[in-house]
Formats: sequence, C-alpha cells, structure tokens
Amino acid sequence: MTKQLEFGLDTFGDVTSDSDGTPRSYPQVIRDVIAEGVLADQVGVDFIGLGEHHRDDFAISAPDVALAAIAGQTSRIRLGSAVTVLSSDDPVRVFQRFATLDAASNGRAEVILGRGSFTESFPLFGYELSQYEELFEEKLDIFTRLLTEKPVTWQGSTRPALVDQRVFPTTESGSLKTWIGVGGSPESVVRAARYGLPLMLAIIGGDPVRFAPYADLYRRALAQLESPELPIGVHSPGYVAATDEQAREEFWPEYKKMRDRIGADRGWPPMAKSEFDREAGPHGSLYVGSPETVAQKIASTVRALDATRFDLKYSAGPLSHDLLMTCIELYGTVVIPRVRELLAE
Repeated sequence: MTKQLEFGLDTFGDVTSDSDGTPRSYPQVIRDVIAEGVLADQVGVDFIGLGEHHRDDFAISAPDVALAAIAGQTSRIRLGSAVTVLSSDDPVRVFQRFATLDAASNGRAEVILGRGSFTESFPLFGYELSQYEELFEEKLDIFTRLLTEKPVTWQGSTRPALVDQRVFPTTESGSLKTWIGVGGSPESVVRAARYGLPLMLAIIGGDPVRFAPYADLYRRALAQLESPELPIGVHSPGYVAATDEQAREEFWPEYKKMRDRIGADRGWPPMAKSEFDREAGPHGSLYVGSPETVAQKIASTVRALDATRFDLKYSAGPLSHDLLMTCIELYGTVVIPRVRELLAE
C-alpha cells in the first residue's frame, strides 16, 4: 500500500440498553455517542461518522449538532455524517451547517451525502417518494455547485431557483470534503465520478470482494472524464472484543434484534444464526471478532478494493455503551496498527 489509509468509525446512535435491559433515553444515548467520539480521538481513529435517522430506534437526527459537541472536546479526529439524506434536506442548509462545523472544528468537517436506505424522512419533511431519484439528482447538482464557494445560478423542479447566489459561511480552506455514499448501484457509482466526489461503498451484506467491479467502474469513469484519482472508502458493520467467541456472543443477539426490527418493516424474514455466521466469516460483510481476526479481514478488503479508508459501523441495536467503548479502544489501539502492519508486508 503506497496510499495513506484512513480508519473511521460510524454509528447511527442506536438506542442502547443498560445491563438490566432497560433502554437508555435519547438524551443519554446522544451524550454516550459524544463520549464515544472523544474516545475515538484519543485512541487514534481518523474519522467519526454519525448517521441521520428519524425513527425510534436511533437517537441521532441532527448529526452536525452532535459532531460539533465532539469537535469541542477533540483536536484531531475528522467529523462527518454517515450519511446525510440530501434528498429530504435543503442543500443550501446542509452546506451551511457543515461549513459551520468545519469552522468550529478548525477544518475537520466532512459530509457523506446519500439517498438513504431509510425513507422516513420523506413524509416527515413533506417529500414524495415518487421523486426519490429526481430529488437526489437535483439537490446533489446544487450542492456540488455550492462547493465552489462562488455565486451559484441554478434552476430545477424540486426547490426554488438560485440566481447568482452566494452562500455563507465559506470555509477557510475553500473546500468542504464531500463523499457520495453508494449501496451498490452502478448508476450511483458513475454519478459520483461525474460530480468528481470520493466514493464511499456501504457494504452491509455478502462478500466485500464482489464490490471490486464497482471500484473498478468508478476508476474507469474518472479516467474517461479525465478527472484525477479520488479516494474510495468502505463502510461495514462490525464489533471487536478480546476473542472471536466473546465478540460473537456479545454482538449476535443485539445485532439480530436490530436486523429483525428493520427487516419487519421491509418484509425480510428473521435473521438466522447461520446467516450471521456466514456474514461474520472470512467472506462476509460483518467484521466481528478478536483484534487479529478483524484486522486480517479489513486488510483483505482494503487490498481487494484498493480502498483508502475503512469505516467500521460499530454500534448494533441495544448493544451497551460500555461494550461499544471497549470495541472503540481495541479498534484504535490494536486493530488499526495491526492492519497497517499487514498492509506493509
């Protein structure tokens, strides 16, 4: 590996439980997430990403606000969304919020834009799901124009036009790092290349190696557009404990609760233990195990995709805050150094 590899952590602010099974309050979960971000900074993690959701099993609906709180207690970790559902937000306000976060954090803000795999924000904010594609395409077009930090003129069908409009605040660097989050659509991969934005692949099922053609498509599209090479990141769920057995025993029941609850809304059958074991195995999308097991699997994925960042989605349903803190510490102090060793061999 000659490229600089970054390591991140992502969470949706899953509503966790105490040791007696009592769910924590939304305010307490948010305070816990802030503490998790502070610990991630202390143990050497490069990035913390907070997802945006508007449902009762996740506490974070305003990632930029929680990230600002983390910014005030940290000095080096980069701070971003994972993801911002741009389709049901206003691109001008998204830019303003993250430019403000960038100022508050001395240039550490990032934003990952996506269409979102959850759709509860559409009726909440008065958008029609029938416009799912059109909303994202038009708002992404606006957002990428705003990234120039110059006057923008734009007209479309999903929001009022902009006429020679500047948006404030601007950033000190003149650039807000912006990624496109993609779940596996070739059209979305090409769109990221067309707009000249880094690609974040959300790999939440199946063998990560099967995403290699998407990484190749992205690089070929950039080349055809005569654009410079851009980063490719990976977002996948996982959990680190002292041993493989402990990690699976702690993670499995809580992951199943989360997976089955989401699946009930989408018509999926309950998750079987055999499916979990397959996904947590060498060729699945779950990075669950001891530091050595997780490090070996991350290194394999990074090599296969020639990725430049790996983000571990470390929270899983009601899995307790204390266990998440241990996972973060092991990820930062043991997994990350070990992956760097493996990739240097």
